[in-house]
Amino acid sequence: MYKNYLKRVFDFTIALVGLIVLSPVFLVVTISLYFANQGKPFFFQTRPGLNARLFKIVKFKSMNDRTDADGNLLSDAERLTPMGAFVRKTSLDEIPQLINVLKGDMSLIGPRPLLPEYLPLYNIQQAKRHNVRPGITGWAQINGRNAISWEAKFDYDVFYVENIGLALDVKIFFLTLKKVFIREGISAEGQATMTIFRGNK
Repeated sequence: MYKNYLKRVFDFTIALVGLIVLSPVFLVVTISLYFANQGKPFFFQTRPGLNARLFKIVKFKSMNDRTDADGNLLSDAERLTPMGAFVRKTSLDEIPQLINVLKGDMSLIGPRPLLPEYLPLYNIQQAKRHNVRPGITGWAQINGRNAISWEAKFDYDVFYVENIGLALDVKIFFLTLKKVFIREGISAEGQATMTIFRGNK
């Protein structure tokens, strides 16, 4: 009942209210990033969702598009702007994903949507993460976020898929607020964000 019906109702309602309440913050961050990123405050990228169906995720753009002499993008650390670092540390970059939740591409809570090129790299167990809608936050996020290994992240994702329920979602929601407040697990050690997943060795 909850997984198939009520979760979607809760997602839509909370996302709508959230966008309305956070609209002043949304506007200020948009304007700030517009100037920080040469007129590009938003970041759009294709990600796999429920049943690996592709959709366009929207986030605030925390990195600029600076390239080297050969036209290749610089590293994440070199492209991360001061304003971008702030919105990432405070998780404000996730706010636009409420639009994805309203559209039904995402849920408030679920496995984070990763890159499409990772799809053929998952084993059968890891691929279960696509049995539910991806989320803005999830079980892996409150258990380490980007500071844990890929193997641990996928284990947490599959645990969520196999144990989805209202009590677990409520727990994840409030623990996410705590994580945002203490700014924990923002990046992997020695990385601006997270290392690339290269498959199971």
